[in-house]
Amino acid sequence: MGWGGGGEPGPLTRTRSGSLEAVSGAALSQRRGVASECWGGGLFLLPVTLSLEVSVGKATNIYAVNGTEILLPCTFSSCFGFEDLHFRWTYNSSDAFKILIEGTVKNEKSDPKVTLKDDDRITLVGSTKEKMNNISIVLRDLEFSDTGKYTCHVKNPKENNLQHHATIFLQVVDRLEEVDNTVTLIILAVVGGVIGLLILILLIKKFIIFILKKTREKKKECLVSSSGNDNTENGLPGSKAEEKPPSKV
Repeated sequence: MGWGGGGEPGPLTRTRSGSLEAVSGAALSQRRGVASECWGGGLFLLPVTLSLEVSVGKATNIYAVNGTEILLPCTFSSCFGFEDLHFRWTYNSSDAFKILIEGTVKNEKSDPKVTLKDDDRITLVGSTKEKMNNISIVLRDLEFSDTGKYTCHVKNPKENNLQHHATIFLQVVDRLEEVDNTVTLIILAVVGGVIGLLILILLIKKFIIFILKKTREKKKECLVSSSGNDNTENGLPGSKAEEKPPSKV
């Protein structure tokens, strides 16, 4: 597929004498690197815009049980679009390195096409439809020896063979450990109990206030009634004792 840029002819550039010469991809990349470094120093050279991006998701460390299958996600994006885009998945461990699968994507309307596959357990499940740009793979019948780093590489010829990659680490285990939620449940129970106790205290407080209010109202009514009776017995103005029977003629 030619992922390296050292042996590929590059575009023509003009020398100091005015003649044109072909520059290799490696030399061109080096010059672009110098240009980008010198841009901040005041030289008006063309900077490099890195628009190609590759992502394997937020979880870069995943676990899978021996004998099962696992999805290794990978998506790419490019601001300038792509044509005849190349992609590949590689496997790397402490004692092995191999290319698992290679392929191409003709354009944004074409699905990825596999050109090389090293392992029959691997299936390409990606698609570029609906602008998903998905080149994910599924690895079946996992073995403990599958533990290692899986890297998704992408090269876009439309951006002068600009390359980008992202890596995900797979750990194959005998069984997945269950998460112990005991502490979490205890904390939730304590918090729930405290909240319930506070609500109960507020209800009791409101009930006590209601009882006291009713008691005060009853006492007030008794005082008013007692005051009226005292006025009547003492013959105070406004009382019945003040009234006299009509005189006989």
